[in-house]
Amino acid sequence: MTGDMKTKVSKEQGTEMKQGFLPICKRDMEERGWTQVDFVYVSGDAYVDHPSFGHAIITRILEAYGYKVGIIAQPDWKDRSSITVFGEPRLGFLVSAGNMDSMVNHYSVSKKRRRTDAYTPGGAIGKRPDYAAVVYGNLIRQVYKHTPIILGGIEASLRRMAHYDYWSDRLKRSVLLDSGADLISYGMGERSVIEIAEALDSGIDVKDLTYIDGTVCKVKDSDSIYDAVMLPSYEELQEDKLAYARSFYTQYCNTDPFTGKRLIEPYGEHLFVVQNPPSKPLSQDEMDRVYSYPYMRTYHPSYEKDGGIPAIQEVKFSLISNRGCFGGCSFCALTFHQGRIIQTRSHESLLKEAEMMTRDKDFKGYIHDVGGPTANFRAPSCQKQLTQGVCKNRQCLFPKPCKNLTADHRDYIKLLRKLRSVDGVKKVFIRSGIRFDYVMADSDDTFLRELCEYHVSGQLKVAPEHVSDRVLAKMGKPEYRVYQQFVTRYNQMNRKLNKDQYLVPYLMSSHPGSTLKEAIEMAEHLRDFGYMPEQVQDFYPTPSTLSTCMYYTGVDPRDMKPVYVPKNPHEKAMQRALIQYRDPRNYDLVLEALKKEGRMDLVGYDKRCLIRPRGNHTALGSEKGNAGQKHIRTEQNVPSKEKKKKKIRNVHKKKTR
Repeated sequence: MTGDMKTKVSKEQGTEMKQGFLPICKRDMEERGWTQVDFVYVSGDAYVDHPSFGHAIITRILEAYGYKVGIIAQPDWKDRSSITVFGEPRLGFLVSAGNMDSMVNHYSVSKKRRRTDAYTPGGAIGKRPDYAAVVYGNLIRQVYKHTPIILGGIEASLRRMAHYDYWSDRLKRSVLLDSGADLISYGMGERSVIEIAEALDSGIDVKDLTYIDGTVCKVKDSDSIYDAVMLPSYEELQEDKLAYARSFYTQYCNTDPFTGKRLIEPYGEHLFVVQNPPSKPLSQDEMDRVYSYPYMRTYHPSYEKDGGIPAIQEVKFSLISNRGCFGGCSFCALTFHQGRIIQTRSHESLLKEAEMMTRDKDFKGYIHDVGGPTANFRAPSCQKQLTQGVCKNRQCLFPKPCKNLTADHRDYIKLLRKLRSVDGVKKVFIRSGIRFDYVMADSDDTFLRELCEYHVSGQLKVAPEHVSDRVLAKMGKPEYRVYQQFVTRYNQMNRKLNKDQYLVPYLMSSHPGSTLKEAIEMAEHLRDFGYMPEQVQDFYPTPSTLSTCMYYTGVDPRDMKPVYVPKNPHEKAMQRALIQYRDPRNYDLVLEALKKEGRMDLVGYDKRCLIRPRGNHTALGSEKGNAGQKHIRTEQNVPSKEKKKKKIRNVHKKKTR
């Protein structure tokens, strides 16, 4: 820990934090004896004071350092007065679209409007605008011309530089420019927000805050920025998709806090967006402090009349044990947001929170999850990352585990054992997902044994994503044989424990690199495994992922080689239908795809066939002779009596929550 951080910690420890929600209106502010707040936090989510919500962490850490913070949750963006609840803050506005990008929150991959919003009272839709960070920023700027505005949260973080926007199907400028804001605090934000606050508090003009790690700023003269890499201009990116692919990969290679360079993106001759290197990862002590603040651990009581906030249900009795992910999936934005270096909380911190849960009147004895982006990552993939950062041009697990990878579950095993022994805890589940290739890299079976014995509720969700090695290479996932080996090992362990548990694999259709040929290959594997997924995820091009860059540019930015991208809605429907070829509603699409690819050998009565000839729409996969290997069980495979029992249990759980 640096001397500067020690000073900050000392200041924090000397601040008295009150139990209770932060102010949401002027009356709350006055009841605390405040005449003005230092910061107003504007959020696209309803106010939930729980550490799974970004606005709760940032506002609590500011409170811990002695700043007065008021929260305006889901303001009416059509009414200027909705932003003036507290008047003008002394230091500035903090703006976040919420825990999700507002466009992902609003629209499915087919661009259809969603019917519910889990982060809004009662699950109501329409309480935040599209492109919320931009809309909120401009709303504030209309009223307060010179007050500093700092954007944060995942939407601003992943749109911090020029980015492809799937919903408008065009390249957009940095959200910093379109929002009228002064700064972006990208990534997790705990370090940068305090540096920003202290700089503003000391009288430094927000326009001079061009040096803080974990921020993006704008300048008129690039000569004032030192030690920087110049990216292609926005104008160049608009004209040439290959220039965008190269620019994106430069950004991708500079997401590490130890090796990342300062980046400059020009907009015309006199405007430059500057991305400073990422903030350093938090130490375990710092992580513990972040989760030790006096959170109320629920939504604001003003939402009770509207039915509360649905999103709290999944996280209220879950434990966040880590952040960051060195998995490096191409379709995931974690590299750009949390980074690849694992940061963890101590056992003591997690046990204290678990004991706190047991005192909650709604706790039934079940901890729903102990994890993070990847549950079984409890340490950096290798020791050098703590001082030298991650490798720029190499992944830890892909295409094969790095020779320096330390695959070790011992700390996670000890943590889970301690949590199982907490008074009042009946069961500890792992639901945030495990990396099966990391499990396979660990020669010790102890974790797999205890996972199957104690932490699986009948089914374990894993994410092979595809079966074609060509597609998996574009996804940044291991070869399919690794998943097959894991299936064998998982089933052997369950047989040894005399447990009847099965796997639920997540699969993705229409990812860049996937043609109808690969989709048929997937269907054949599903046939052989006797499995039909109930849900399939079409690839969703969200901002700042390698896969989205492929989708937009038609090349893989890692090697600049062309990539086939399925964009036609009808072809995407065929790829999706092939994964669920047993559904009679998909018959015509499956037949069309097989005809198009010259695979009519898969239409007939043979056990290898996917569907029968027209006139008999029953899929062959459900026949006894075509069940194939039975080591993956599904809802369809579960005997009817067991399904009925499970349904009764689920109904009972809902009633008792």
